[in-house]
Amino acid sequence: MQYNPLAEYGAIGDGNTVALVGRDGSIDWCPFPHVESPSVFAALLDADRGGRFAVRPTGSFDSVQRYRDRTNVLETTFRTADGEATVTDFMPVAEATQSHDLPPAVYRRLEGEDRPLELEIQFEPRFDYARDVPEIEPTADGVVALGDDERAVLSSDLPIEPSADGHAASATVTLAGGEQRWLVLGYGDEIPLSPAAHGETLRRTVDYWQEWIHDCDGVDCPVGGRWHDLAVRSALVLKLLIHRETGAVCAAPTTSLPEDLGGVRNWDYRYNWIRDAAFTVRALSELGHLAEARSYFQLCLDHCRQHDPAAVPPVYGLHGSSDFEERVLDHLEGYRGSAPVRVGNAARDQHQLDVYGELILAIYEAVRYGESVTTDDWEVMRDLIDYVCEGWDEPDAGIWEVRSDPQQFVYSKVMCWTALDRGIELAEAADGIDAPLERWRRCRADVRAAILERGFSERTNSFVRAFGDDDTLDSANLLVPIVGFLPPDDERVQGTIDATIDRLVTDDGLVRRYEGDDGLPGTDSPFVVSSFWLVTALALAGRTEEATARFETILEYASPLGLLAEAVDPETGDQRGNFPQAYSHIGLLNGALALADTAGSSATSPATPAPLGRDESLADLDSSEEIISPPTDTN
Repeated sequence: MQYNPLAEYGAIGDGNTVALVGRDGSIDWCPFPHVESPSVFAALLDADRGGRFAVRPTGSFDSVQRYRDRTNVLETTFRTADGEATVTDFMPVAEATQSHDLPPAVYRRLEGEDRPLELEIQFEPRFDYARDVPEIEPTADGVVALGDDERAVLSSDLPIEPSADGHAASATVTLAGGEQRWLVLGYGDEIPLSPAAHGETLRRTVDYWQEWIHDCDGVDCPVGGRWHDLAVRSALVLKLLIHRETGAVCAAPTTSLPEDLGGVRNWDYRYNWIRDAAFTVRALSELGHLAEARSYFQLCLDHCRQHDPAAVPPVYGLHGSSDFEERVLDHLEGYRGSAPVRVGNAARDQHQLDVYGELILAIYEAVRYGESVTTDDWEVMRDLIDYVCEGWDEPDAGIWEVRSDPQQFVYSKVMCWTALDRGIELAEAADGIDAPLERWRRCRADVRAAILERGFSERTNSFVRAFGDDDTLDSANLLVPIVGFLPPDDERVQGTIDATIDRLVTDDGLVRRYEGDDGLPGTDSPFVVSSFWLVTALALAGRTEEATARFETILEYASPLGLLAEAVDPETGDQRGNFPQAYSHIGLLNGALALADTAGSSATSPATPAPLGRDESLADLDSSEEIISPPTDTN
């Protein structure tokens, strides 16, 4: 069995889970009922044993995929010498169904386009990451797959037959031009077969996505021109990865897709990382999706309430749990033989100081965009900032979650400074706020002095990876001007940008994450979000032409559908790592926004881009004993 390139997959979802559909018509990845649940189809991680749900022509074919305009409804069109047919795949959100009691489901509509075309259906569910091979039995309208503790029901107006061994099912159909057939897979319960009702569900699903994206698709969209469509697609990807029940943002819907083929850097990304928070809030807010931004803001605060300030986990489950111990599934061979396959993530137990800055920055950003902070919220924030005063000089695992010994990572210190800086601004902007401002100001000055003295290398003329190391670079330091630690035109910022270009940028124009040991064998591929950080830093620094050229270079690696994985293979240009990756699409959006800010809202009113949260005064913040309110003008 062969493995498809990641760029040949489209993603569909319903706000609870996500499925990947190959250009060959095969659903090769789908966990049910939630994205962090065990898989039902996992051919992506083991082409022989993982399980799939395929629809394709019986003979040789060409195919092309596209999303229905401004939606997450996917169309795969097959062309052969005999005819043409299109499979429309979608997972309806609750708002699109006529009954909110329906189980999670995948809908597949088969439609003939012109001359008759023969299609084959292959249904091979494998529950619990293919550890539970179900028995498949016929029903009145299809088949049911029965596992130890799970069931899935495939309903269809096609004659689907179980295989001789009872572990799969199949069908063959010849579609005439204009003929439609349906395949509807319900997890847990059956979806009643009704082509008319299914057609209405498809229409409602299309309407749902188009209505949601409307806010960032009009004439007032901050990202226009040639990047508009990719920005819209990135927003739709983020919405696909936002869990509808909790508002948590899934870093990616997959696990163990390798950063390097044959290597061991294979991680489970189906969880919520705090460090995505500020950038997610800003991107969604700028595009007009304030409800999602506010929901995420509240989620971050609620997460912090549940933990001692000194032990805030950097990552947690989409339902708030931290019960996802990392373990290896050694019965799966991994994507293209890249073992191990992991579920869970040991980063939950790491000490990562940068998350405190990202949390406070996310709250600060939310206030700028209209959110209010209650006194209960402020108590949580105050405790977090107080801890930063106590623990900022500790070593940690850093933004890259190294599995070597903890170090004094410079970026972690920068984000400790950011937590203090934004906390001080919020406290100064409102009367009656209980905050030890003098202590915070002294600590902010101490952190800043330490970073400038011990984190900047005269030898490299740049910020370095960790204190005590004057010759190792880290792309995370491109965020120094983005979070406002130094102005973009500062010589030390310019030196860091130039050193990054000289030593971390590959021949293809992409940016590697860092130099130095991280406790793992092998190397990882250039990181997409690091590449977008370089674009944003250049834009902030006024190097607009260079930023634009690099932005265009990165976009060339997006899939035909506009999707981005975590990384890019420097030798082949293939996408690597989990897919699609929220952080990559957040980077695209923030890079596009920075370039749009540089260009200005019009030719006659140029705008100067500003770092996160540093372009507005909170001086007119209203306050009372009960609430910290947003500024009256957030434009």
